[in-house]
Formats: sequence, C-alpha cells, structure tokens
Amino acid sequence: MKKLQSSLRNMLLVLTGICVIATGILAYVNQLTTGPIAQAKSAALKTAIAQVVSGFDNNPANEVETVTLTLEGKELTFKVYPATKNKQFIGAAVESVTLGFGGDLKVLVGFDPEGNILNYSILETSETPGLGSRAATWFQEGQKGSVIGLSPKEKALTVSKDGGEVQAITASTITSRAFLKAVNQAYMAYAKQETSQTTTQK
Repeated sequence: MKKLQSSLRNMLLVLTGICVIATGILAYVNQLTTGPIAQAKSAALKTAIAQVVSGFDNNPANEVETVTLTLEGKELTFKVYPATKNKQFIGAAVESVTLGFGGDLKVLVGFDPEGNILNYSILETSETPGLGSRAATWFQEGQKGSVIGLSPKEKALTVSKDGGEVQAITASTITSRAFLKAVNQAYMAYAKQETSQTTTQK
C-alpha cells in the first residue's frame, strides 16, 4: 500500500474523515439516550405533581395548559397542570422559573381551588450547595420559612427583610426572594388559568 504523503491536503482529508465519524457516533449516542432522558423527565414531573397536589384521579401531565403573562415588560410562559377527582377540579400544579443567585430556579407549586399553597417542589436549581439549595426544604410545612397554606391572592409573598411574613433562608436572601417571586408568578398564572376556565364555562 502506498503511503500517503504528508501534505496539507491529506491532513485536511484525514481531519474531515475523523470529524464525520465523530459526528456520526455522537448522533447515534444522542438518538439512543433521547428516549430514556425524556421518559425520566416525564416520570420526575409526574412524581412532583403528585407531591404538590395529591388525591387526583386524572393525569395532569397529559392535560397541561399554557398560560402567558407579561411581567416586568417580559412575556413569560407558564405550564399549568390541572388536577381533578371524579371530574371535579381540586387544584393545579404550576411551573415557574425565576433567576436565583446561581442561575435559573424552576419551581412547581401546588394550589387548591381557593389559591392556597398546598406544597411545592424544586424542579431545577443552580444555587450554592448548602445555602441556596436549602430552598427545597426551608419553605416546607413545619420549617422556619414555611409557605404552606399561605396565598399570594391578596398580597404577594415577600421575605421579612422586605416587610413580608416569610423568613428568608439564612445567608441566602437572594435565593429566598427568587423562590417567592417564582411562587407569586405561579399564582398569577394559576389565577389567570382559573379565570379563563370560568369564562369558558359561562
């Protein structure tokens, strides 16, 4: 076999071949993992919905509704998962994303028909481990900053440092504000979805 001459043309051909092969391998691996990743996310969402709104007999994840709000000059989209039992509305879970200290903070908040907070789950966070990441438990029932049973209906929830009634996570006021902002926005999306449903039913 004749040895390839070491030239710029030959080197480019070899590099191109390597790139084509590598791209093919990556595409194949991506195709193999896309399905399982999507299934894992779907399962995690269903678990989170059951955590924040319990007792339903429908499949909220399959009945998702999209709500768009204009807040602070930006158009934001929220996913609302309505929960029913015996075809009666018992509440909804709402996805809300805000900017925390370390990046996006995605929260799933459950509301009862009156707009009271049933529970919440942190879906995604980039907050500092040991500090901002404590939002997953800090605002739960029985904890110092519990928001369970509260409602942003009459007044937006804020931390005590801002004159509100919710105690911020120790040394993580920015994360606490971001979390409450996500909850308040989730309620606004929930309220708009409820209004739309009522208008449609009339």
